[in-house]
Amino acid sequence: QMQLVESGGGLVQAGGSLRLSCVASGVPVSRYGMAWFRQAPEKEREFVAGITWLEAPTYSDSVKGRFTIARDNVGNTLNLFMNSLKPEDTAVYYCAAQWQIITTTPQTYQYWGQGTQVTVSS
Repeated sequence: QMQLVESGGGLVQAGGSLRLSCVASGVPVSRYGMAWFRQAPEKEREFVAGITWLEAPTYSDSVKGRFTIARDNVGNTLNLFMNSLKPEDTAVYYCAAQWQIITTTPQTYQYWGQGTQVTVSS
């Protein structure tokens, strides 16, 4: 079983930056596709960014050009570098993993972290 633990969330002003990290344990992540999702109050969980086991990234249109996803297979870690943050980025951010590929559909992911809160003030 894989366990995922996110960290790095917090309160930041609009235009600021944050780095989210997700540390995996129990299973090496090198053959897994990994992704970040987010969920704002009363909204569905939405795909933010993902990276395949071959390190091909994909971004949602809403974060493209502002966020960067990167994986560190040696450290079993997934990072999300978030720049130019906007109030609409406010949400709980979740790390997720599934075998090799990534999808934008949360139901396909087998492993999830507990989430970390990101709040962007205007």
